[in-house]
Amino acid sequence: MQHNINKYLYDILSSINSIDEFLNYELNFEFYQSNKLVRRAVEREFEIIGEAVNRILKIDESIAIDDAKRIVSLRNWVIHSYDNVDNVIIWGIINKDLPLLRKQVEKLIN
Repeated sequence: MQHNINKYLYDILSSINSIDEFLNYELNFEFYQSNKLVRRAVEREFEIIGEAVNRILKIDESIAIDDAKRIVSLRNWVIHSYDNVDNVIIWGIINKDLPLLRKQVEKLIN
């Protein structure tokens, strides 16, 4: 695997870890929804994840990241439609999709 791809994979993993830290390793929607600073920080990490996935796809589209194009679309939505970001959708992604992405990225790194 190319050096740049590994860097982007580590960036994704770092962003996932940061999201866990921002949420204090607890999945509590009320905390998330009521804390603007945490919401904005999580959204920024999703921007980084999406951009890293986008750069990986430009290098090698065959990299095994499920829903890679959907991840890039999420990044675009958060950046360009910031006023329409839905906390419930983001929360669902945190709970459902982020753990799967973590496993895939860790597998690719190893």
